Amino acid sequence: MEWKKYAAAGMAALLTATFVAGCGGDKQTDKGATAQKGKIVIGLDDNFPPFGFHDESGELVGFDIDMAKEASKRLGMEVEFKPIDWDSKETELKSKKIDAIWNGLSITPEREQNILFSRPYENGPQILLVKNDSPIQGKADLAGKIVGTQQGSTGLEAIEAEPELRDSFKELKQYSDNVTSFMDLEVGRIDAVVVAQTTAAYFIKKNNAPFRIIDVGYPDIPSGVGMRKDDTELKAQIDKVLEDMHNDGTSKKISEKWFGIDVTM
Repeated sequence: MEWKKYAAAGMAALLTATFVAGCGGDKQTDKGATAQKGKIVIGLDDNFPPFGFHDESGELVGFDIDMAKEASKRLGMEVEFKPIDWDSKETELKSKKIDAIWNGLSITPEREQNILFSRPYENGPQILLVKNDSPIQGKADLAGKIVGTQQGSTGLEAIEAEPELRDSFKELKQYSDNVTSFMDLEVGRIDAVVVAQTTAAYFIKKNNAPFRIIDVGYPDIPSGVGMRKDDTELKAQIDKVLEDMHNDGTSKKISEKWFGIDVTM
């Protein structure tokens, strides 16, 4: 499958791709500390199709890559994409190693304590992903099973929010990226994955993966761009650009390119 190539590429090396979308000169003086640099460094999990991943030629591509590149172009700024350990994303942000997290980052009350979010721009619930021939039909069938999810993800938060269900698992296995969990699911090392519907749908569509999506009633949780709490000027600029991209149909076009449907808001 193609996604196994992505997994191999992602685990072999963490590549940093820099895309220059334009530099604004004097216009940068009123854009806040980050914007005054004329550059924004975006942290991401670069093995997270279709939001951000390396294609077969090694180029960093994806829904959020296209969204961030378009937004940065409109801001007159250069954008650098920096792969990070997703489980340490808040530390990376606070230490100023990155300026923003743009990578399917779900907006949750827990994250809002430490992260300043942009307006929501994408929406999709967490679901159960199982093999086509799996007997699992819902949460009750997870008792005694090995369940996987990504470290530091909204999927993990959804699992931990139901401690009785969590305690019924034989094992909860946490992964540094979703691709590896999908590989383990296919070969039978785990029985199910809790993951965003958009991510699962992309893999099934793109790779004809032998998986089945089960809607188990997890709530919709929109995604936003994450910034430092004091970077309010940057938030205002990104909010404005996202609003413009939504209103002029650019976000919809990018979404349909990657998902086949419009998941933007």
